[in-house]
Amino acid sequence: MDPLVLESLIALAKIGVIVGAVFTIVAYLSFAERRVSAIIQDRYGPNRVGPFGLLQPLADGIKFMWKEEFIPANADRKLFILAPILILVPSLLTFAVIPVGGEITLPAQSILGVQIPAITTSLQLIDLNVGILYILGMTSIAVYGIALGGWSANNKYALLGGIRSSAQMISYELSLGLSIVGVLMLTGSLQMSQIVAGQDDFLSWNIFRQPLGFMLFMVAAFAENNRLPFDLVECEQELVGGYHTEYSSMKFSMFMIAEYANMTAASAMMTTLFFGGWHMPFEDLLTPPLSTLYQVGGFALKTGFFLFFYIWVRWSLPRFRYDQLMGIGWKVLLPLALVNVAVTGVVMLFVK
Repeated sequence: MDPLVLESLIALAKIGVIVGAVFTIVAYLSFAERRVSAIIQDRYGPNRVGPFGLLQPLADGIKFMWKEEFIPANADRKLFILAPILILVPSLLTFAVIPVGGEITLPAQSILGVQIPAITTSLQLIDLNVGILYILGMTSIAVYGIALGGWSANNKYALLGGIRSSAQMISYELSLGLSIVGVLMLTGSLQMSQIVAGQDDFLSWNIFRQPLGFMLFMVAAFAENNRLPFDLVECEQELVGGYHTEYSSMKFSMFMIAEYANMTAASAMMTTLFFGGWHMPFEDLLTPPLSTLYQVGGFALKTGFFLFFYIWVRWSLPRFRYDQLMGIGWKVLLPLALVNVAVTGVVMLFVK
């Protein structure tokens, strides 16, 4: 088989796995949020559809597909339709550069009479040398989807939600980007695989070398994803529902899918940047394919913990006032992020 064709097929297979995994995680993340919130509030939660309610995400998907589609008469129809796409697609593209494991080798085999040679490939779609910049660029595009969704609906509550989102995401993106600079200084690369490679030993995980950077990144990620206590963008007490007030059916569902996909991407980023990525203690004691399963399982476990933390915080803390939200971003997180960069530079200068 032609090597170029083989590489293309491998890339397509990776894309299919990534998209399928993300949509599966998103579906059951919504289910997990409802069940965890029920436990916190001492109630049952969804438990009727399928065993233990596990088919509830399927029922929700069918419900959204069959709900009536409504577009306000005075809305900008083109932008109204485009907005959910602008927030969903970048959230999916983010996963292209996140490594979930090391390299795997597939043995040579014959499929439908076509001889396929042994293949060694990494568990990552594409390893860009500017992977961090790519992720920051993708997350920045999401603000356009929310802002256009609020503006195009021709609804004052949706418009206020879109304006709030623009101000909030621009403010916290500064802190988010600066919180990563310390990691990049220690690694000397913007490449995701190199960041993971620099954490191959447990004590070299960046959480031990950049604890302040991790805290800043986590808080900024909550604000970027519009999650409590930073969900002023869709505050129902003030804005009815915020930027998605006028959306219904699958367009509304796309906003929710994008939110959970962004949560998953942020959790995977925290794992990759600060918690060793797919590296796990004692992984050297195993051989393939057990070592690969151990690495992927470890990555999933770390990411799952942060997803649970997202849910836990949502149902435990009240939201800030908007002036408090902006004050935290500009007066607390940004100065601390600058201090973290300065301290990291000084330490690197004198400790070699």
